[in-house]
Amino acid sequence: MKKLVIPFCVLLILMVAAGCERSETVSAKKTEIEPTREKTLLIGLIPEQNIFKQMERYGPLAGYLSKKIDMTIRLTVLPRYGNIVDNFASTGMDGAFFGSFTYVLAHEKLGVEVLARPVSLNGTSTYHGLIFTRKDSRIKSVRQMEGKRFAFVDKGTTAGYLLPLRYFRGHGKNYRTYLKEIYFAGTHEDAILDVLNRKADIGAAKNTIYERLAASDDRINRELVILERSPEVPENGLAVRRGLDDSPKKKLRQVLLTMHEDPEGAVILEAFGVRRFIETHDTDYQVVYRYAQDIGLNLLTYDYMNE
Repeated sequence: MKKLVIPFCVLLILMVAAGCERSETVSAKKTEIEPTREKTLLIGLIPEQNIFKQMERYGPLAGYLSKKIDMTIRLTVLPRYGNIVDNFASTGMDGAFFGSFTYVLAHEKLGVEVLARPVSLNGTSTYHGLIFTRKDSRIKSVRQMEGKRFAFVDKGTTAGYLLPLRYFRGHGKNYRTYLKEIYFAGTHEDAILDVLNRKADIGAAKNTIYERLAASDDRINRELVILERSPEVPENGLAVRRGLDDSPKKKLRQVLLTMHEDPEGAVILEAFGVRRFIETHDTDYQVVYRYAQDIGLNLLTYDYMNE
């Protein structure tokens, strides 16, 4: 029996062809199992409260949105306000629930686009900042603040920094030299509790967190007194990155704006502590832009890292 002899050049061609076929098959399978960016959206949360309370509050909303837009909404809570600007692009976030000042910073620096913000149970879609102290501190105005301890929240907040900064500048005082000690509590909740528990003499925070704590701890209203309040600014709104495809952007906006009409959505909103979401635009933040301008802040170069 004669042996079948295959010329080397033919053998080489067959081997290369087989290799290409295997490569194409593996590549196709890999494409099928790897999720695309549009299948998962990473949404950041600012640290208004501690991480556990933030996840507990936003988790059900994320689950509802995931189901309605047929994409996975993954949440990440930032350790401080400034991180949401620093890490937005570097960690691949697709959106975030920004506070009014962090939104303005992110819009100027990164070009994020705001979609919607919530309307609270009392019918408001804004909040304001507060400066407060203990009733037994005998502090009634800036004159009695000299040499005291002040608890800010973060340099990336309207209520927890811009308000007191403007307050002191309006009275011709440099808080760094006028006060004995200043520090950044990190969350609105901690700034309030630090004053309540005498760690600080004076503090600043947003009214919604103040009222939420007061509803569960009657010492807030009984032992603290409000000295100053800021103008109203938009409540924390969902903004998405520049360049996000129109499809997920439109789906997110549509679901948020109509979920109050869905019985399941209404339950989620009630647990979230709001009535509904309303459409929001950059022009709604003009008060924050003016506020920053009034105290001479350049939003593009502003150093929002805490001291």
